[in-house]
Formats: sequence, C-alpha cells, structure tokens
Amino acid sequence: MKDAPLNSFTAPSLPSEISYLHYRSLLRSCAIGHAPPALGRSLHAALLKAGILLSAISSNISGALFHMYTALGPPSSALRAFQDIPRRTRSHLDWTALISCYARNAFPARALLLFRAMCRDGLDPDEVTLLSVLSAAACLSYPIIGASAHLFLLKLGLPFTVSACNAAMNMYTKCGLMLEARRLFGEMPSPNVVSWTVILEGSLRIEGIRSGREVFDQMPERNEVSCTIMAASCVEARQPREALFVLANMIFIKDYSLMRRFNHVSLCSLLSACSQAGDLTVGRWIHATALKSNLLNDNHLLIVNTALIDMYAKCGRIDAAIALFNVMPARNLISWNAILNGLSMHGMCAEALSLFSRMVEEGLQPDDITFVSVLSALSRAGMVQRGRQFFLEMKQVYGLTPKVEHYACMVDLLGRAGHLKEAETLIREMPVRPNEVVLGSLLASCSLHGKLKLGKKLLQELMDMNPKNTEYHVLLSNMCSSSGRHGDAEELRRQIRKSEEKKGPGMSYIEINGIAHRFSAGDKSHPQTLELYTKLDEIAWRLRSAGYCPNVASQVPHSMHDCLEDGEEREEREQALLSHSERLAVAFGLISTKHGMPLRIFKNLRICCDCHAAMKLISEIFCREIIVRDRNRFHRFKDGTCTCSDYW
Repeated sequence: MKDAPLNSFTAPSLPSEISYLHYRSLLRSCAIGHAPPALGRSLHAALLKAGILLSAISSNISGALFHMYTALGPPSSALRAFQDIPRRTRSHLDWTALISCYARNAFPARALLLFRAMCRDGLDPDEVTLLSVLSAAACLSYPIIGASAHLFLLKLGLPFTVSACNAAMNMYTKCGLMLEARRLFGEMPSPNVVSWTVILEGSLRIEGIRSGREVFDQMPERNEVSCTIMAASCVEARQPREALFVLANMIFIKDYSLMRRFNHVSLCSLLSACSQAGDLTVGRWIHATALKSNLLNDNHLLIVNTALIDMYAKCGRIDAAIALFNVMPARNLISWNAILNGLSMHGMCAEALSLFSRMVEEGLQPDDITFVSVLSALSRAGMVQRGRQFFLEMKQVYGLTPKVEHYACMVDLLGRAGHLKEAETLIREMPVRPNEVVLGSLLASCSLHGKLKLGKKLLQELMDMNPKNTEYHVLLSNMCSSSGRHGDAEELRRQIRKSEEKKGPGMSYIEINGIAHRFSAGDKSHPQTLELYTKLDEIAWRLRSAGYCPNVASQVPHSMHDCLEDGEEREEREQALLSHSERLAVAFGLISTKHGMPLRIFKNLRICCDCHAAMKLISEIFCREIIVRDRNRFHRFKDGTCTCSDYW
C-alpha cells in the first residue's frame, strides 16, 4: 500500500469514513519522512477528533502513533504513546525505539532507566539498543554501565560491527579510559574515519596536543569533523599557526570541497575555541574564509553571526562585535546576550544599559543570562543604585527568580563599593546556599577595603567548602601584611606552601605573526631574552622619569623576614615587579611590532595594581593602545587611562 501524501489531510466526522489503515499510513509517512513535528501533532489531533483512538481499533494504531513520536519527538509524547500500547504486545523493537529517542534527545539518564525496565520485562536487547546504552553511558561518563553494555554485546553473541566498536571506543574515551579505547581500536580489522576521529578526540582531551597530533598525522582519511577537532585543539593550546596550517592544508591542498561540507556546527566550534584562547588571527581567518566560501547561508546565518560576535568581543575587538551586531538582518535573545556580555567584559556599562533598553523596546523578554551580563556591567562601573533597581526588577517586572549567579553579581557590586555589611546580609538571606564565587567575591572586597575580621570569617567558610583552594589565603595574607600583622601573614603563607595544591604561575601571552609567545614572571627562556630585557630596562627608566614608583604591596612577600626588612630586600621586590609576565609581554610587543600598532595581551590571572598603573603610563609614553584580558575582564589602556576608570 502506498503511503498517503503528507501535504494535507482533513479529519473526518466519523471513524467509519476512513479506515484505520489510512491513518497508520499517514503516521508511518510522518515518521519515515521526518515531517515537521507540528504536522505530527496535527495528525494526532485529527485522530482524537475523529474518535479513532477511542474506538475498538485504537490498539491497532497506537503503535504507529508511538513510532511517529519516537522519530519526531518530543520524548515525553513518545513515552505517553508507548504506555498506550498493551504491555503484552510491546516488543524489543518498541523498547529500543523509546530508549534511542531519549538517548538521541539528550536524556541519557532516562534512557538508562528505560533499559533497566526493558530487562526487567524479560526482553533481550539487540545491537541498536546497546548502541543507545553506550551513547547514554558516554554522555554521563558512567564507565561501569558502558562496560556492561560492551560485555552484553559479546555475551549475547551480537555482531560487533564497526559502529558498535566506535560506540564502545567513544564511551571509553568519554570516561577517560584511553587505554581501553586504544585496545579496541587496535583490534579493529578496518577502522573507518569515525573510528580514527574518536581516537583523535580522546587523545587530544586526555593525552594532550602532541599525542593528538600524532594520531591526526597517521589518519588515512580525514573529514570536516576530524579537521575541526584538530584545529580547535590547536587554538586552545595557543598554537594558532598550527591551527591555520590544518585548515589551510585541508582547504587549499587536500580537498577544497571539504570546506564546503563544513556546517554551522563546525564553524561555531572553531569560533568558540578562538573565543576561549583569545585568538583573533584564527578567528578573523575563519570569518573571511566562511564569507569567501559562501558558508554563511541564510539558514544558519544567525547562529554563526552570534558566535562571531562572541569571538570578536572575547578577543578584544568589541568594536567589530558591535559593528557586526548592528548589521545583522535578524537577532534573537542569544545574539543580544552575546553582545551584552561583551560590553560588560569591556567595562562599557553605559552602552550595555542602552542596549538593554533597546532590546526591551523591541519586544524581547530578557532571561537569566541577560541579567547576569547587565548586573556584571553595573558592578564593574560601581553603579550601586542601578544595580539594586535591576535586581528588584528581575522578579517584580520580568518574573525571573534570581539565581546564585545574580547574587554573586550583587555581592560583587555592593562589596566593591564598600557596602560590605549589606553584601553580607544579602548572602545570609539568600534562598540558596552561597557557593565559592559568592563568598570569594566578598572576601576580595574585604581585601580591597581592609576588613580583616570579616575576611577571616569568610576564609573559614571557604576552606570548609574547598580545603585545597589556597587562592583565598593569598588575599587574606595581603590583608594581614597591609594591617601590620606580619605573624598572621606568615602563618597563611606557611599554609600555602604546605598545601598539596599549588596556585598556578601567572602567565601572559602575546601573539606576533601567528605565533603565541608565553611569558612568566622573571622569565629568561625566550630566544630574544637579551633584547627583551634591554627594552624592559628602557621601559623602567622611562616610567621612573614619568614619576612612577613601584607599589611593593603588589608583590606578595615569601616570608615574615621579607615583611620586616627593607633596603636590599625592598629593591629585589621592586625588581620582581618590573619583570611581571604582562610587562615582559608588553616589552616583547614593543620590539616586535611597528610603532602605533595595538598590543593584545592575555593573562591567566588578575592583573596586579602595580602593573595596572604601569600599563597606563606605558600606553602614554610609547603611544600604544594596550588591551589586556585577564581572568575577570578586559582593560583597554590608551593615552594614560584605562576603560575600567581604575574601578576593578
């Protein structure tokens, strides 16, 4: 019997006017043809209106309705339809379809519960069932369940096909069991490109960029997925030249048609990697290549443009992000949130508030993420009253319940402005338990305003949450030193040295001609060290001529002896300040770029007060714009000032 056309149908007034076989044909056509979900729901409504589901023949059509929902979703509708199938007639195919539906639609935990229910019903799974179980176990990182599914395949004598082997390898890599994945891979007689890609992704994530590169170079065949994974990993590892080589080799040397098979998911993945690494060079190259290759089609233009806005903002080009946002033919809430977050990171509070008002005027309802961006912008600008107003409007005007992220923003806002008592009261009255971010923010404000008693209290609470995190000891140690309590400061430093988990060193990066150069404080490992330190001495001399005096309070002492001594010890600490990682990056940028070119520096920790003051002077002395992205925000230094207005 030929399937009925999907374009239109009219519900009859009585069940007798059309046979249930015709309805089954329509339902099957929806499932096989992957019709729009709305069409499937309309057909379901027609069945109800015609009374078919209430008639004696309903049991004959419920199975077809169930399989339509497993194909079109949502899973909840598929489950309801499954429950309408008489229990005695449910086959292992029905169970498999339902389990696959939940696993495919990102409900892995429910998929595993359904698998257990299937086994309790005494039905044996087939290969397709166990592939779904392996996929769910991979999503949840449940190695025991995944290994059990693998064993099930072997125990039941099911064919261990390439697809099954790939699913098992993927599960093992997602669970961090690279040795098991490699063992399976070695046993495969003919691994395909998916097999290689699974091993590539696992190697990069678990074993590192070097191991992943070895796998990539050995691959007999590559596709857009494997190239995207390799290039994105190179960007995240701050190897932009390698990332460009991978993409250029694929497009211009190996197979230009491969770039045409790149989809919006591949592009967004690469752009996300650029955003995280702050790699503007690769990000701009991807943007240009996508435009030249006509990859930005109308269907996915909105998604890719939003990823581009996020990339430009997080790579320091907020001007490009704003320009792109303004010319977008269509925008959704995610686009607005991306640009609002970018403006907040760059300390452009007035622009963020103006854009928020414009968004509301255009009829968009702000969500939780919107308010995190706006409250963060207000916090960075010190606009306390506006912050209080927006926090109240969240619930009263927009019907949103503040979450822990919003409380963290408010605590930061109040604490920075010196309203520590109000910030503490807000924490104690929170409907949810405060996390490390909330308490850590208030501790940082205590350090800023010298509230040692409250700081000690907060440190104890933070240590109860995470005993291994010693970053908060540094804050309190600085507070004790500034208050003249050197004994307490030394005890805190002793606890830091004793701790097994050490704070990572401050690192700064600057990219020159496609190569990322990394520096740590006092670093002398760079090939151009002599030239670099000659420039650093010039910078120090010109800073002192401009009236700069190092703030040794920014240099955390290593012992109580350092706190009490001056003279030679103080001079050593001043010298250490002059060779902080961000200053080395600036010095290298000055000797490696043309006069007037902006310098973009990325730092993994928060910039210290002394370096912040020095950067303002350097931007004026050398007539350079210096953009520094630290762990918290962007600082744009130009003509002796910073966009943060020294409020950070």
